Formats: sequence, C-alpha cells, structure tokens
Amino acid sequence: MSSADEEVRGNMRGLWFLAALVVAVFSKETFEGHQVFRITAKDEVEIRLLKDLSEQKDLGLDFWREPVGVSLPVDVRVPFPSLQALRAFLGYHEIHYEIMIQDLQDVLDEEQEMTRARVFQPRSTDEYDYEHYHTLSEINTFMDMLVQENPKLVSKIVIGQSYEGRPLNVLKFSTGGTKRPGIWIDTGIHAREWITPASGTWFAKKIVTDYGRDPALTAILDKMDIFLELVTNPDGYEYTHTSNRMWRKTRRINSGSSCFGVDPNRNWGTGYGGAGSSSNPCSETYRGPSVYSESEVKSIVDFTKSHGNLKAFLTIHSYSQMLLYPYGDTSTPCVDEAELDELALKATSNLESLYGTKYTYGSTFDTIYQASGVTTDWAYDQGVKYSYTFELRDNGRYGFVLPADQIIPTAQETWLALMAIMEHAMNNPY
Repeated sequence: MSSADEEVRGNMRGLWFLAALVVAVFSKETFEGHQVFRITAKDEVEIRLLKDLSEQKDLGLDFWREPVGVSLPVDVRVPFPSLQALRAFLGYHEIHYEIMIQDLQDVLDEEQEMTRARVFQPRSTDEYDYEHYHTLSEINTFMDMLVQENPKLVSKIVIGQSYEGRPLNVLKFSTGGTKRPGIWIDTGIHAREWITPASGTWFAKKIVTDYGRDPALTAILDKMDIFLELVTNPDGYEYTHTSNRMWRKTRRINSGSSCFGVDPNRNWGTGYGGAGSSSNPCSETYRGPSVYSESEVKSIVDFTKSHGNLKAFLTIHSYSQMLLYPYGDTSTPCVDEAELDELALKATSNLESLYGTKYTYGSTFDTIYQASGVTTDWAYDQGVKYSYTFELRDNGRYGFVLPADQIIPTAQETWLALMAIMEHAMNNPY
C-alpha cells in the first residue's frame, strides 16, 4: 500500500471517528433550562395536590423525591417548557417552593468537564482515579485489575446477564473455605445514582488495602465472604453516560408502550404490586410486567437462594442521607425492628463521626415513604436479618448530580457504617 493510500485511509478513519462523535453528542438528551424545585407542603391537602400533579405526565415532571407526607420536602425536575405552568400551579395554591438547581444542564456540563479531566487508562488500581465518576467500561476494567492484583483475596463471578446482554459482575472477597457466611453489597441499581458505584469502587479498594492491616476487617474476612456488585443495572448506567444522565430504570422494552424500563427496586417479591409502585410503564416506579421480570433482579434472587447463608444484605442508593430497614410495603414492624433500629443508630453515629454528616434512620415505610417490591424487604423475608438500604449524600442541594469532589468523603463515611453492620453480623450469628 502506498503512503498516499495510507494517508487516505487515515483520513477516512478520522472522519468516521468524528461522525460517530457527532452522533453521540447530538443524540444525548440535554436539560438546558431545566430547574429542580424543592416544594414544602404544609398539610395533607397540599400533599394530595402534589400527588395529583405527579400523575400528570404531560408536564414531563421528574420527581426526585415523591410527595408522600409533610415530613419530607418534594424535589422535582421541571423541564423548561413546564416552568411557567408549575409556578402558576404552586402560586395559585399558595404552596411554598424554592429553586435548588437553577439550570440542570450547567451542573451536568461541569460534571462532564470533571469527567474529561480524570486520569485515563490506569495501569493499576493504585492509579485509578477514585475522585471522578467513571464509565461502565472503566469500572469493569478496574474490577479486572483488582482481581489480577489480588488473586488470593478477590475473584470475579458473573451471576447473570442484563436485559441487553451485559454481564452482571460481582466481586467476591474471600480468604478461602466453602459454605462460609456471606455479606452482600450492591451499588448502582438506579442508573442515575452515580455516587453509589463510585463509592462501591472505593470500598473494593479499601477491602484489599485494609485486609491484614485493619483487625476488624481482617476478622470479618477470616470468617465471612463479601460479595460486591458495583453496577447492578449496567444497561441503565451505560445509558446515563451515552444518552440520558437522568435515566433511573432498566432498559427493558415494554410491550404496548413507548416508554422503556422497569424500576428494579420495585420488582422484588415481597409486597410486589402494592402501593408505592406503579403499573404505568412510563412511571419512574414502574414495577414491571411480573415479579422478578428483570434479569438484573432475578440474578440476585437466584444467587442469594443458591448461596443460602447470607447474613447481611446492603443495597446502596442516593440521595437523602438515610439508613432504612424493613418494611417498606407496610407499617407493620418487622420482627427484629428493635435490633435493627439499635444497629442503625450505631452505624449512623459512626458515619457522622467523620465529617458530621447527619443521617436519619428507621423503617422505609416510616422514614421515607411506602414502597412495595423493594430489595431489602425481600432479603429480610429470605432470612437475611441485617438488611438495610443506604441513601447516600446529599439532602437535595445537588441530588443525583453530587459533585465528584464529594465521592471520597461520601465513601469514607459510609464505610464506617458498613463496618458497624458487618461486624455486628459477624458477632451475632443467627
């Protein structure tokens, strides 16, 4: 091949790359002019009005925190074309609100700039940039490096495939032996909650770093295995990077509907189909066509049942700074509520001791809202007593777009709470 031919081919490759880049940029949903309102209802009448408003899909409102009661503010992303209508509605009913985010796209642009600034292609997990958010591919590469660097402590298991065929990877931390009790931790079940897989990656490195150095963690791993699924909803997470940063659900094609996806935290067996979930495929809390319809959920169900000896089940979400235990679908207390409440107090106190971050805690139903078909209710009913849901930082200033400079502080403080729960599970066999 002549040098001229090589130059032509090189130019063509450059044009193909540019064309792909242009397609990727212009196919990505933008949120220019979108604002995030914080609405504070003073009574149940205003809550009812806000609930009615949330059911009007023509406004395109995205409720980051649902209207469930006067104890919690309601956070909602408002598309630019709907701003005037929402302001008029709130003004007419004299419902108080403030603007938390003036222009969501400005915040996302800053996030994207930070993402571009991170260190690319680390040669080891020591060089991995824990201070920035990462793509699915980069997180998968991190997992492979961690396994390669720590073959006696870490392995990667694939528990299934996502709806779009991606592997559901789980890191197993183990010092050997069979039929050992286990601790399950998952992050990234809701796609737009980027802080959770970012924190989970930090946890993974923390485990391999501290084993043999920290007596408490060493004691845990000498007796128990830890299973960590960093990206529980890989299709949705990938979609947040390529197409829609605010995507929450899986990427299932819903028959008979133009709306995609299922809320994987409404698809579990306990309370499936009840209040606090939706039968509408366009809803952010759509429960799916049937229980365990999502392979991302069914894979964890199958793994948990086949393992048969999990002692703690910890699922990590954002945001609101809460630690929740069963139940979510009913106000009836779970049998172990007293112990779970006492442990939640210890865990949140340990968390607060580092940076002063305050968490509330309690049952999901009483603390945040009624939610049916959720992870920890199911895990608890499978006999995993220490089942908790974390809602990480913050309280709504940034919500789902927590700045990257809060990744490590969030992970560090959350780790203290995780250790409290894991130590308790080790010391209190049942």
